[in-house]
Amino acid sequence: MPITLSDADSQELKRWVSAHHTPQQVAQRCRIILEAAKGRQDKDIAGNMQINYKTVALWRQRFCSEGPDCLWEVAAGRGRKTQLAAEKIEEVVNATLQTKPVGATHWSCRTMAEKQGVSKSTVNRVWQSRGLQPHRIKQFKLSRDPRFFEKLTDVVGLYLNPPEKALVLCVDEKSQIQALDRTQPGLPLKKGRCGTMTHDYKRNGTTTLFAALEVVQGKVIGQCYARHRHQEFLKFLKRIDAEFPPKIKLHVVMDNYGTHKHPKVQSWLQRHPRFVPHFIPTSSSWLNLIERWFGELTGKRIRHGAFVSVADLVAAIDEYLGAWNTNPQPFVWTATVESIIEKLSRCKQTLEKIQPGCTLPRTRKTRRNNTSRL
Repeated sequence: MPITLSDADSQELKRWVSAHHTPQQVAQRCRIILEAAKGRQDKDIAGNMQINYKTVALWRQRFCSEGPDCLWEVAAGRGRKTQLAAEKIEEVVNATLQTKPVGATHWSCRTMAEKQGVSKSTVNRVWQSRGLQPHRIKQFKLSRDPRFFEKLTDVVGLYLNPPEKALVLCVDEKSQIQALDRTQPGLPLKKGRCGTMTHDYKRNGTTTLFAALEVVQGKVIGQCYARHRHQEFLKFLKRIDAEFPPKIKLHVVMDNYGTHKHPKVQSWLQRHPRFVPHFIPTSSSWLNLIERWFGELTGKRIRHGAFVSVADLVAAIDEYLGAWNTNPQPFVWTATVESIIEKLSRCKQTLEKIQPGCTLPRTRKTRRNNTSRL
């Protein structure tokens, strides 16, 4: 049965063959049709591709009757048959969700397989198909601040609509940064092997980094101190005051740490009206963008480093600050108050199903009033 391909079909089959996402069986069928279109016989094609000639004849016939789309289809009755009953699958899923093994907090593939009388590979496939990962857990923290929505709207409004002729600064301290040195030198990175370091370490002291992130440009002002009291915070505020022209108003986003609300700090802020404080809700550090920068600092300079002294650690932090400010990358806030409240409402509903007595901040009335302030 001869096969004649149009230019469009020929190009389409060639594209399927070369595409990385094409399954191998589909690519093989495309090659069969392309070879058949050149006028070659089934046995010649089968010999060159090292497959059975009946397979070539089958796909030649199906292509002639059904067209190119049939190459992606699996005929009824083909493929590997399932060997696990639907009831058994549900039994594995229900046991995973509703029970726990004796003496443990969660099931593993092997313990579940032993309990259900199936193989660990079967349990793994069932879990993958249902998106179950008993070994993993995500942490969360919902704020119980009675003024949560008021503070949320205030801070998100600053991020999404920065005030004119003013700057928004995210301020916080990263306390107790440890100068850790390894007990033995590690091996450097090389082809085929990652860098190494010993699991144990020597503590050489700590430092505290006070930092302020300028939201629009992404520049960071930082200063390390031995302690993190209100005295050090006042020194850092004075440095911020000296960094920017006196006529520019500074909107400062910070958390509710006692140092930030110390009477002497509040008195200093009142004497400097260019500073406008904005406090994030309690247990909502994710709302302060400087925390995102602290993550960059930890991951790229501190976690994999070895420091023989506090001075060595401070020098490394100052080096990273200088490199960051050479080409700052601002963190763009995109979440709206509505999207955050919607997510909070879903969390509240889920928790109320699990813990009927759980109480969280109300959302219905404050949602309408607060979103209008954006």
